[in-house]
Amino acid sequence: MARRERCSGCGINMLVSPEARVVRCSECHTLTNLVPMNARPGRTRYNGPPRMHENPYENGPSPQHPQYPQPRPSLSPVPIYGRKRALLCGVNYHGKSYKLKGSINDVKSMKYLLVETLGFPNDSILMLTENEREPSKIPTKQNIRKALKWLVYGCQPGDSLVFHFSGHGTRQKDYNHDEVDGFDEALCPLDHETEGNIIDDEINDTIVKPLTRGTTLHAIIDACYSGTVLDLPFVCRMNKEGRYMWEDQRNPLFYKRTSGGLAFCFSACDDHQTSADTTVNELD
Repeated sequence: MARRERCSGCGINMLVSPEARVVRCSECHTLTNLVPMNARPGRTRYNGPPRMHENPYENGPSPQHPQYPQPRPSLSPVPIYGRKRALLCGVNYHGKSYKLKGSINDVKSMKYLLVETLGFPNDSILMLTENEREPSKIPTKQNIRKALKWLVYGCQPGDSLVFHFSGHGTRQKDYNHDEVDGFDEALCPLDHETEGNIIDDEINDTIVKPLTRGTTLHAIIDACYSGTVLDLPFVCRMNKEGRYMWEDQRNPLFYKRTSGGLAFCFSACDDHQTSADTTVNELD
């Protein structure tokens, strides 16, 4: 016999089956986690069979790792909008000997995909490039830091977040000994020569740890040495034949997980590799 449940996103009533454990709202598309009828008070709890795609952190962090507070960004470059939000950073390093040609074009293409195919509202996307007129939208270290905080601020169940970086990446000695290979991976902002890089430890603290249950982050990092630049606990290793295995990179001394949400990172290359610029489909 079907039962009524309230959507955790828009609050409308939904008709669901008694055994349902999760349901997607037909109006706002939010995923709402449910308690099966036979697991409610007075009944024997039913956990169901293990699911291959189950989020290992869906119950949130363990008691010794409380959820991390999310300070309100001092600057909100665009509104905290709706269920979808994206930060796109493209750095060409104009005037430098190591300048790139396609990074700004990359983020333009990503914005087109998000808006035209994936339904992201235009004003929910923040772009940082050297071509922007507003000083707050130039990809300096300070602006990227602020934008990363904006991306995850106030995240809630059903939110879909995207972080895309196209530019130079590097690696440097790991001083806190949390890395398997002894190096921290890092992104190079426009002013990295004077202000320094943004290392993976900071990126993890800023946009991975605050992800609450039901929130999903997809990061696309087109930079050298970017394999583990989000410091996620597991890495998927795949060969040319498509065979893959998961590599556990957890360190018991360091908490690198989310606060119950999901984080995925698609990198241009491994931590020890470099990636190259291309002139294919160049627009900028």
